[in-house]
Amino acid sequence: MKETVINLLNFSGLAWWVKISTVHPRCIYYLGLFLTSEEAKADETGYIGDLEGEGAQGIQVSIQQCKPVELTIYDELESDGEHTIVNPTFSPQS
Repeated sequence: MKETVINLLNFSGLAWWVKISTVHPRCIYYLGLFLTSEEAKADETGYIGDLEGEGAQGIQVSIQQCKPVELTIYDELESDGEHTIVNPTFSPQS
């Protein structure tokens, strides 16, 4: 029953999400979805710990009611030694 309510809230844009932005890598993550802001807040620490464990830096967190289109938005110049890969998500040309 709870899952049905959460899906209905998500459809209407009223579900709660943990939004985490990192400076390095330059990403935005939407983690959720939650019925209440308190539930989202309770899981926030685990998400932060996971990102810190992966070496993420400049972590900023907010709890939001929204309906994200993408759950991970990535904008980082990557190099595999031979090529530079650019994801244009934040590009002024897009």
